[in-house]
Amino acid sequence: MSRAALLVLADGRFPAGGHAHSGGAEEAVKAGRITGAPSLEDFCRGRLHTAGLVAASLAAAAALGVPAAELDAAADARTPSPALRLAARRLGRQLMRAARATWPSDELDALAREFPKGAHQPVVLGAAARSAGLGADDAAHCAAYESVSGATTATVRLLGLDPFEATAVLARLAPEADHVVDLAVEAAARAQEQGAGVLPAASAPLLEIGAELHAGWAVRLFAS
Repeated sequence: MSRAALLVLADGRFPAGGHAHSGGAEEAVKAGRITGAPSLEDFCRGRLHTAGLVAASLAAAAALGVPAAELDAAADARTPSPALRLAARRLGRQLMRAARATWPSDELDALAREFPKGAHQPVVLGAAARSAGLGADDAAHCAAYESVSGATTATVRLLGLDPFEATAVLARLAPEADHVVDLAVEAAARAQEQGAGVLPAASAPLLEIGAELHAGWAVRLFAS
């Protein structure tokens, strides 16, 4: 296991396409739900314990070798919004390109053939972590961090928020992110024996509704 590989995978400069997505922050800013650092923290906390938990558990399960087709179907079932499903698959396809170039493996090649239009991003993330020699907890940490870091970065651009304040939000959420990772890894371990149906299915209806509204905008800064 290489901690340096974890840093590469979690780096915001890794060419996986995440910079083009706001994690729902763009719609939340326009709707007035994010106006500054305190409301950004509330928004990110909600994402972390819902979408973040689901993504972290899927990524951890993929890193443990739970069949990708089963996990992808589970991801679909946990993503009611067609716009979010499309975004997740586009991100998965881009992450797959980057991962195969960085950590070539037969498993990634097989996954790319199985899902030529892209598997859900957390599933690909877990497979990439596995190919990089990382464990389930590493994959879950990447997914949990990504669930909030994209929104904070986007809010800096959308509101002109002080980057120091945005980074402080991430730091304050770190203990909660660790807890989410623990839950995700425990669920992933159960999924090895009981199937993907036991993975968390925490819902965030407002994120789903916001994604559908955002997809209909004529002009937008971010893809989702």
